[in-house]
Amino acid sequence: MSLMISVIVPVYNEKDNIPLVYEKLCDVIGKEDEIIFVDDGSDDGGYEEIKKIHEKDARVKCIRFARNFGKTAALMAGFEEARGDAIITMDGDLQNDPSDIPEMLKKLEEYDAVSGWRHDRKDPFFSKKLPSLISNKLSRWLTGLDIHDFNCGLKAYRAECIRNLELYGEMHRYIPAVLAWKGYRVGEVKVKHYPRKHGRSKYGFTRLFRGFFDLINFKFWAGYSTRPLHFFGGVGSIMFLLGFLMGIYLLILKYFYGEMLSNRPLLWLAILLMIMGFQLFMTGFLAEIMIRNYYSAPDKKLYVIREKLG
Repeated sequence: MSLMISVIVPVYNEKDNIPLVYEKLCDVIGKEDEIIFVDDGSDDGGYEEIKKIHEKDARVKCIRFARNFGKTAALMAGFEEARGDAIITMDGDLQNDPSDIPEMLKKLEEYDAVSGWRHDRKDPFFSKKLPSLISNKLSRWLTGLDIHDFNCGLKAYRAECIRNLELYGEMHRYIPAVLAWKGYRVGEVKVKHYPRKHGRSKYGFTRLFRGFFDLINFKFWAGYSTRPLHFFGGVGSIMFLLGFLMGIYLLILKYFYGEMLSNRPLLWLAILLMIMGFQLFMTGFLAEIMIRNYYSAPDKKLYVIREKLG
C-alpha cells in the first residue's frame, strides 16, 4: 500500500521513551512520511527531547500544548496537522510495537480503520486488565461494534475517515465506534504488547468510570445527536399523556361519582406528570435549535497550542 504515512504520538511526561519511540518508528516509516509528537503539557523536559530529534530529522514534528488537555485533544490536534494518506496513532510509552504498523497498513487495504488488539497484554490485572475487560464488554454491547480492544492506542485510519471528526471528553477510545456509526468499515489486528520500561502510567481504575460515562454519552449521541426532540419529545409526550389520562379518570370520579379530589395524591401526580412532560418536550425543542446552531457555527478548538515544530 503505497501511501504517505503520518504517525501521531501523544506524549505526557514520557521524556525517556521519546528517543526510543523515534528509533523504532524509523525502522518502519519511509523518507516521505512524518512523525507528529503532541506534547500534552509535559513538564519533564520531553519537549526538548523532541526538539533535538526535529533538528536532526525534518520528518519529526511537534505540537506543544500550553497545558495538559488530555489524549482526545492531543489526537484531534494531530489529526488536523497530519498530511498523510494513512494516519497511525500510538501511545508514547512503548508498550505498543511500531513493527506492527506494516500489518495494520496491509489490513487498511480492506478496511477504512483498523484497531489494534493487545491479545497478550502485559499489564497488572486489577489496575489495568480488569477495568479494560469490563470496559470492552460494555463497549461492544452498547456500540454494537465487535472488536476486542477499544482502549488500544495503536490504530490506523484512512485520512478521509478522520477529516472533520468531532471528539470531546475522553472519546478517543471510541473513535472506531464513531467511524462505524458513520458507515466506515472497521477491522482489527492482533498486536504485540510490552510492559512499561520508563515512566509511570497516567491511567488507573478510575478511568473505568470516566470511560463508562463517555460510553453512555456516545450511545445517546449516536442515537439522538441530530434529533434530540425524538428522545425528549418522546419521553415528555408519554409523561404528559399519562398525566392527562389520570386527570380524565379523576374528572370522571368527581362528576359521575361525586368524589372529592383535593385529598387524592393522584391529582398532584397527574399535574406533576403533565408539567414535567411539557418541560421535557420543550427541552427537546430547544436542543433541536442548539444542534442547528452548533452545526452552522465555525469549528471550535478544545486545546491551546503554545508552539509548533515543522
